[in-house]
Amino acid sequence: MVAVVSTEGAFFAYLLFSYFYLASVSTNPWPTTLPRIPLPLVNTCILLASSLFVWWGERGIIRGSRIKLRVGYGVAFALGITFLVLQGVEYSREHLSATHDAYGSVFYTITGFHGAHVFVGLIMLAVVLVRAIHNDFNEQRHEAVSNVAIYWHFVDAVWLAVFTSLYLTPRLL
Repeated sequence: MVAVVSTEGAFFAYLLFSYFYLASVSTNPWPTTLPRIPLPLVNTCILLASSLFVWWGERGIIRGSRIKLRVGYGVAFALGITFLVLQGVEYSREHLSATHDAYGSVFYTITGFHGAHVFVGLIMLAVVLVRAIHNDFNEQRHEAVSNVAIYWHFVDAVWLAVFTSLYLTPRLL
């Protein structure tokens, strides 16, 4: 999982580098339309909370609590679904266009790829939840739980970089 996260981290670094490169060479105002912050800020809080529940669930099974694993990963799953739904709401309300300028194009590319990674993380969480319901994990056997935790925390950390880059830095430049 560390290798997967490393390659995915490089992928997002390239995307964010492209964003900052385009911003630095743009002859037009960057961006022409600022993205709204309130809903993505709520989504940031949702993902941070989901990481706490994943951490809590993982710590629970390491200490032998199957209930904590189920609850922690179940709540994280629900929060991840909520994130994607709210991202869809944001897309429907946003005044940016993916075809109008470079900012809109990279905005939707980066946030869309991040959303795809959240979706993959949700599949992982669901698989672990099903296995947890079948009592496949205990304090000695929980590698899958830990691997999913690594991936989920990575996706959440990437969101912090995406949120800072796409939503906050345009207001500072």
